[in-house]
Amino acid sequence: MMAEEIITVPELEDVCAQIEVPEITELSVSEQREVKDIFSLKQRKAWDKTMEARCDFHYRLRLTRRADTNFVSIWQKSVFGRTLTDIKGDDSMIPFFAENISPVIKEMIGPNISKGSWAVVTTPMRRHTEHNFASLISERIADTLRIPFYYDCARCRNRQRVGAVFTPNNIPAQQNIIVFDDFVTTGSTLHGMKELLWQLGKNCCFFAGINNAM
Repeated sequence: MMAEEIITVPELEDVCAQIEVPEITELSVSEQREVKDIFSLKQRKAWDKTMEARCDFHYRLRLTRRADTNFVSIWQKSVFGRTLTDIKGDDSMIPFFAENISPVIKEMIGPNISKGSWAVVTTPMRRHTEHNFASLISERIADTLRIPFYYDCARCRNRQRVGAVFTPNNIPAQQNIIVFDDFVTTGSTLHGMKELLWQLGKNCCFFAGINNAM
């Protein structure tokens, strides 16, 4: 039998030195998978106007029920078009809204609307009390239909839209009320107006310019 080879320590060190160990790439924190922060996304929506609802003003007459209230709208929110903030800031949109919604109201109620007991109101003002977009449109609608407009018909106890409670302020003497709002999303504001006016024995029809609901 052959004698067993004995490897000395220096020889073992030489063998180990010849072994090539592949380099392991060290992952940095920036190279790890990015996790979306849903809270930061929500905050971004609050200020990023590119994510705001828009309207392309394609005519889409629609009856919608929101918050136990039926309302008729003539436009629908869209992916493209002008932002709602931009629309509200453009005074030329005031006659544009009125000229488009007035014929719809007249056709639904009847051509003799001016001979009946009808009036126009809008929802409570929370901002822009001196230059309120919905109030200015409502005033134009009333002039076109030749019926009175009652400014600041109701007051809101708080600024929240959902579950808001309204109190009477400048209530029309007329029995039948046209309630107009420029944009409607949840329908809670219209519902608040319905609750208020019904308690006062009024009949109500609800109309909106832009349906901002899904």
